[in-house]
Amino acid sequence: MTLTIRPGGVDDVPALLGLFDKAVVWLVAHGRSGQWGTEPATGNPRRHEQATGWARSGSLYVAEIDGVAVGALAVGDAPDYVSVPAEPELYVNLLLTDRSRKGSGIGTALLDKARAIARERGVGLLRVDCYAGDDRALVGYYESQGFTSTEPFTVDLPGGAWPGQVLAQRL
Repeated sequence: MTLTIRPGGVDDVPALLGLFDKAVVWLVAHGRSGQWGTEPATGNPRRHEQATGWARSGSLYVAEIDGVAVGALAVGDAPDYVSVPAEPELYVNLLLTDRSRKGSGIGTALLDKARAIARERGVGLLRVDCYAGDDRALVGYYESQGFTSTEPFTVDLPGGAWPGQVLAQRL
């Protein structure tokens, strides 16, 4: 059982949406529906457009075990709802893993890939944002990966305010 990480493409969009769907089921089962809601990503035009955009831009990477997608990473520019840093950066726009494989190191391997990409580009700052509601478990995960919380933010969504946290790591 070997984990490989490869560049993703448009053909990976269904698998990526499937990973989102599994994550939503897991989040709801663990009382964390505030992160991505309760509805599947498959069939959601906004999620499909987002996944396709990552795939077409060349910013998507897919983690596989035995040819099956078990995680995904998208890197690039920061979204417009966070502050712009005073230096070049690489931003983790997506880190997603198959929750049935929790604890198997997939997230760490994908973050290592992001760190490697940043270094290849000569960038010394890696940032990410995540859901900061409920028990802040996701913030804790990124901190355990060497990131430091920098600034909280809120995104106003039709269903209410979505609490987020930006985290940064110096490379």
